[in-house]
Amino acid sequence: MTAPMEVGLTVSDLPRMRAFYEGALGLAFVSEIHVPSAKAQEAAMSMGGYTVIRLQTPYGERIKLLSPDDAPSVRTGTAHKILDRADSSYVTFIVNDIDGVVARLIAGGAEPMTGDKAVEVRPGTFLSFLRDPEGHIVEIVQYSDIERYRPDLAGTK
Repeated sequence: MTAPMEVGLTVSDLPRMRAFYEGALGLAFVSEIHVPSAKAQEAAMSMGGYTVIRLQTPYGERIKLLSPDDAPSVRTGTAHKILDRADSSYVTFIVNDIDGVVARLIAGGAEPMTGDKAVEVRPGTFLSFLRDPEGHIVEIVQYSDIERYRPDLAGTK
């Protein structure tokens, strides 16, 4: 790899989703471009054109919010539990104030999946799953010792 990982999310309401990820998670706006229909088809992205907004974390990872000019014709169902769907996926954000971040996400329109309190899944590891305003699953994790989990991040706090 030559750059930090990027994740793409298909969205319907681009302004709302941009506001959600910038406001609730503090992601920074990078760019907005429109890809015309011919290029979108050639790239196997969409039969029509689409707009992409790139947002970035302080560590350089990016989320791409992709909004097709025409609404998608197929919508995947949502199972109650994440791993009960064969095509399930989610985006993880590692934070140092899980309660504050979860509160901001809920205030921004996210739906909690694990209740209003973080779950300690093993000693010192807390998580919370939520659905963003369009149903994408977002995981928020806090480690009591981030350097033990990610020694490559030692000294980057």
